[in-house]
Amino acid sequence: MAVIGIMSAMHEELSAVLAQMSDEQCVSVAGRDFWLGHWHGHAVVAVLSRIGKVSAATTATVLLERFHVDTLVFTGVAGGLGSGVRVGDVVVATGLVQHDMDASPLFPRHEVPLYGRARFETDMGLVAQLASATRQVLGDARRHLGTETFTQFELSQAQMHLGLVISGDRFVATSMESRALSQALPDALAVEMEGAAVAQVCHDYQVPFAAVRTISDRADDEAHTDFSRFIREVASRYSLAILSQWLTSRQPV
Repeated sequence: MAVIGIMSAMHEELSAVLAQMSDEQCVSVAGRDFWLGHWHGHAVVAVLSRIGKVSAATTATVLLERFHVDTLVFTGVAGGLGSGVRVGDVVVATGLVQHDMDASPLFPRHEVPLYGRARFETDMGLVAQLASATRQVLGDARRHLGTETFTQFELSQAQMHLGLVISGDRFVATSMESRALSQALPDALAVEMEGAAVAQVCHDYQVPFAAVRTISDRADDEAHTDFSRFIREVASRYSLAILSQWLTSRQPV
């Protein structure tokens, strides 16, 4: 049976997933707990990656080497950068770039040395499946979130976006940083701290990868506002619902 890897950086998201895996078994490797079980008929390994590119790369490598996952999905939150990308929207990445990679003048800015590329593409078949699941969840967001949360966070117009997500080892939380990133990478829709590293590892192993990010803030001077509450009440529920919808519609292999 094919094995699906699910990674999150935040405890709240992982706990929601684990609650759905009734036969879960914990295996500790490299200081991380990998939870093995089944969800909607699929063999799943769920793990908390921790925050940052190195931690995420370590976690992804263990998933691929030790647990032999065939497909890897990262779910979590991100700061919105692109025009029209609002709090409560969901971005499904079509490609990822490390915004803090700069080996110039030896290599062009953002290009990963010796790879000849800055952008690592996600798997288009996987992206299409997750995009479809995301649309369905957002179309019924009130049911997944509850009326009170849905209303308080003003999520009636939440949208799904497809495009570039950028990663770096810093939490972008000022308008000045946000503008600088948008100028350097004008196609970027969202910014986070893990995805591009995982995409590079999956590229090396030739394993399909995708990332789904709920926009928690606009990566500006208000980025800290109600961050924890948003993760707990919105992002974690979106992640759970999107993954559940995706696995329900995905034929077990």
